Amino acid sequence: MLKTPVAFIIFKRPDTTKKVFETIRQAKPSKLFIIADGPHKERGGEAEKCAATRAIIDSIDWNCEVLKNYSEINLGCKERVATGLDWVFSIVEEAIILEDDCLPDLTFFRFCEKLLEKYRDDKRIMTICGTNVKGEWKSNIQSYHYSYYGKGWGWASWRRAWKHFDLSMSHWSQPEIKKRIRDVLNNREEYQKRVQKFDNAYSGKTTSWDAQWLFARLSQSGLAIVPSVNLVENIGFGEEATHTKGTYAKKPQMPFYPMSFPLIEPCGLGVDRDFDRYVYLKTIKGANLPQKIIKKVQRLVNN
Repeated sequence: MLKTPVAFIIFKRPDTTKKVFETIRQAKPSKLFIIADGPHKERGGEAEKCAATRAIIDSIDWNCEVLKNYSEINLGCKERVATGLDWVFSIVEEAIILEDDCLPDLTFFRFCEKLLEKYRDDKRIMTICGTNVKGEWKSNIQSYHYSYYGKGWGWASWRRAWKHFDLSMSHWSQPEIKKRIRDVLNNREEYQKRVQKFDNAYSGKTTSWDAQWLFARLSQSGLAIVPSVNLVENIGFGEEATHTKGTYAKKPQMPFYPMSFPLIEPCGLGVDRDFDRYVYLKTIKGANLPQKIIKKVQRLVNN
């Protein structure tokens, strides 16, 4: 049985929710938080989808304390995730977090639990990720590495880290904070891209919460742990998604792989700049870069 609490964020997709819930059932967490957004009143049939999704949670068949935080109105992805996790971390010191479209390998839970314990009091580490956007990275020599980036498709963290999260990003207006983040990233081009992202979040133009979470980490020089192999597959690409739809939904899904144990620790606690550069070029700057350029960068990084 999994000792670490799991927070499961759901909305209106019973098909993906059922698949992710089945893996949670296999992990058997002793404490399960359910965060659910409510339907848009003007969208016909959405209330029924929300109800069907919530009904899946009622099929829990193991010894588990279930805590529910259900909104009867639609708060939207940004506010629902933020308020939901505020609630979770007001109750427990640490948690594993999954959304209804993030399907993990079963070893994801053990990976998170072990590292949550190992780095519990190390304030340099702020999040543990389940997603490796490259699929695999130096898995022959280590089980994970450190990054300033980190995808929020299956992750874990502590109350001590989440307390720095601020949905309004009020500190972004401070020049000293901007200087600190520029120094952390140590790359003018990457910093300018982040400025655009943070400006949009600060002005309320974004509908997600991940920019604010990245800002919280960078403002504290906080590190993310990234597994050497991808542990979580996003199965939510499609028109029912909030953000991964349209042309985004046509992108190939990235499969997951099991993590091997015992874990092999990386040599020293330092950011893997090569990995971060690859992530930046592929997923931030370069979602539209030609594949030949991406592959060239990948060859340079691997050599």
